[in-house]
Amino acid sequence: MARSLVIKVTSGADAPERCAQAFTVAATAVAAGVDVSLWLTGESAWFALPGRAAEFTLPHSAPLPDLLDAVLAGGRVTLCTQCAARRDIGPEDVLDGVRIAGAAVFVEESLADAAQALVY
Repeated sequence: MARSLVIKVTSGADAPERCAQAFTVAATAVAAGVDVSLWLTGESAWFALPGRAAEFTLPHSAPLPDLLDAVLAGGRVTLCTQCAARRDIGPEDVLDGVRIAGAAVFVEESLADAAQALVY
């Protein structure tokens, strides 16, 4: 049975180490062949927009755009519906490959057989 990893990142520039760790774990899991679903919530919602990941820097961390690109290429990236609405972000605003979905989809993914959910 294949394992899957559902990662919810709730932070952005407000908690850079936690944010970078979530993206690093997600990209590393994709590289290892794990089925990954990365959820952008709270302040990380901004990274669904073009160019925003490039504004994030953290010494001794892989560049956030590279990590995000890796997850987009090999996994799924979802922007929280409510988080998007609070920031006036619509489907036409987000990067190619980013979907907008709500809590019901997060719960469904998190409760799937062999799924492991992590929140950062």
